[in-house]
Amino acid sequence: MEKTKVAIVGMGTVGSGVARLLLDHGDRTARHAGRTLWLERVVVRDPGKARDVDLPEGVMTTRLEDVLEDPSIEVVAQLIGGLEPARTIMLQLLEAGKDIVTANKALLAEYGPELFDRARELGRSIAFEASVAGGVPIINCISQSLSANQITSLEAILNGTSNFIVTAMEDIQADFETVVGEAQRLGLAEADPTLDVDGSDAAQKLAILAHLAFGARVHWSDIPRQGIDQLELADFNYANQLGYRIKLIAVARLIESGLELHVSPTLVRMFTPLAEVREANNAVSVVGDAVGKVFFHGLGAGQMPTASAVVADMIDTAVGRTRITFKTLQLWSDQEARVQPADPKATRSRFYMRLDVLDEPGVLAQVTGVLGKHQISIASVIQHGPAPDIQPGMTNWNVVPLIVMTHEAYEGAAADAIREIEQLDSVRSHCVRMRVLD
Repeated sequence: MEKTKVAIVGMGTVGSGVARLLLDHGDRTARHAGRTLWLERVVVRDPGKARDVDLPEGVMTTRLEDVLEDPSIEVVAQLIGGLEPARTIMLQLLEAGKDIVTANKALLAEYGPELFDRARELGRSIAFEASVAGGVPIINCISQSLSANQITSLEAILNGTSNFIVTAMEDIQADFETVVGEAQRLGLAEADPTLDVDGSDAAQKLAILAHLAFGARVHWSDIPRQGIDQLELADFNYANQLGYRIKLIAVARLIESGLELHVSPTLVRMFTPLAEVREANNAVSVVGDAVGKVFFHGLGAGQMPTASAVVADMIDTAVGRTRITFKTLQLWSDQEARVQPADPKATRSRFYMRLDVLDEPGVLAQVTGVLGKHQISIASVIQHGPAPDIQPGMTNWNVVPLIVMTHEAYEGAAADAIREIEQLDSVRSHCVRMRVLD
């Protein structure tokens, strides 16, 4: 059978999984590709590092030049994380005549235009299914399978670490710091989990999906985002009382004024598909004007789910499908954006609000008065009395939580109302505000 020689640059967790699939299941990949994907080289920084795959003699090297200078190697899985040296290495590989497969969403979100322009100039291709949602084939589905549709909305859970944390906080009633520690122990969170928990990782992935689905040209850092690091157990409990779960939701939705984009903790109605996504799974709900609503769900990270997506891209690249699609889609080209981001203040949602207020007459009227002033209608209110063990004279003995669920309102109006409410003498804390997805 005909051979296509391939290489892997970066032999971390995902790279080891890719090597295992190529070496242990070559018959499977050959069946789908119509040719053998022959693992010619694996470039590593530390050849002495223990890895969970046995490479054939002579395959491992520390020299990138062994790939760059070998014209027989056609496809390279570039699996180095971060921005540099990943960007420089990808450009070197393209200039050496290699087609690229990558899982690096941060690289594409930051340097997509430069890298894709250079690939087009050189007649090469870049495949990136593994960059968003791991083993969930959302890139292929949006760019190809749903191409007969005008996609009107994407609602997604795009970060498995955050989803594990919010699931555990709800299920075991542990605080944020405790659950993050457990996620780190299980290998689901980095030593520094900031990019996962502050919404940045999800925003990078959303920028890629928004470009694919809507032709948007928005830098991920310009997407409004709020993380899960300020969530408190009280909000999970009140959300449950109201029939919701809290999830970190990424949204791209066509509205009258443009493309609504944001990443934020959101109350999602129980028993809807997104609400029931558990543990470290990812999910994407897509609405197309022809197909209606479709839902994709699965592991968004991990060695073998991500390796599955990488090898699938390597197969498509080896047989030529990627090059056809890459040329046709004109991704990150200099074409004018088909849609512009909407003003965040002009987007609409229902809102959950929690604030601590004095337990005295007239306070609710003050709060609802401010909301009414900003044209925000109230759907429901929860106000409990002081805890049974709180006695006069104790700190905050007469402060109680007030929970407000609104009808749909403008984001800008909700933000302005909250700022005004927080200035009331009867309000004793910063107000928690989250979007609501029914």
